[in-house]
Amino acid sequence: MLDNSIVGLSTVIRNRRSIFPRQYTGEEIPHAVLLQMLENANWAPTHRNTEPWRFHVIRGTALERLGQFLAEAYKARTPEVEFSAAKYDKTLRQPMLASVVIAIGMQRDPQERVPEWEEIAAVACAVQNLWLSATALGLAGYWSTPKAILGTPDFLNTAPGERCLGLFYLGTWSPEPQPCKRGLIGEKVTWIER
Repeated sequence: MLDNSIVGLSTVIRNRRSIFPRQYTGEEIPHAVLLQMLENANWAPTHRNTEPWRFHVIRGTALERLGQFLAEAYKARTPEVEFSAAKYDKTLRQPMLASVVIAIGMQRDPQERVPEWEEIAAVACAVQNLWLSATALGLAGYWSTPKAILGTPDFLNTAPGERCLGLFYLGTWSPEPQPCKRGLIGEKVTWIER
């Protein structure tokens, strides 16, 4: 027998989608809402309580600087024959379509008491908590992994040993039905009972 809390949670989980910045309305997300979402992210599971997640919240005019940084990094690393002015322009504008961009960082345990993959998994769980919070609030989210931000910590001024795992775009949007399919769970589960 399912109670209302699991039904509500199941609805949020199944409605979570990647909503691209071009679909955002541009409305500001209140600071208190962002703090609540980040606090939910902070409650992700973490082996040995290393809490490796780090969040760099980029808002306001810093979004324009982020777009310039990403576009220039694209231009610098792309051979001239492969360079696309359209991609450059999209890269330049994309951060400004979001209300907020949150750079997802991972700070390894200095003692390396757990394997790196466990730290990455913990950060991914924190991002899922962030994403589910956005979905529950009717907000849109999208996790992007541009090479420029992954390989160059300059923009973020990250701490020693911190690694960027991508950018989480967050915005307001007018929800539209977002169809999504998943294969049958029965094709992905093996029951071992004896």
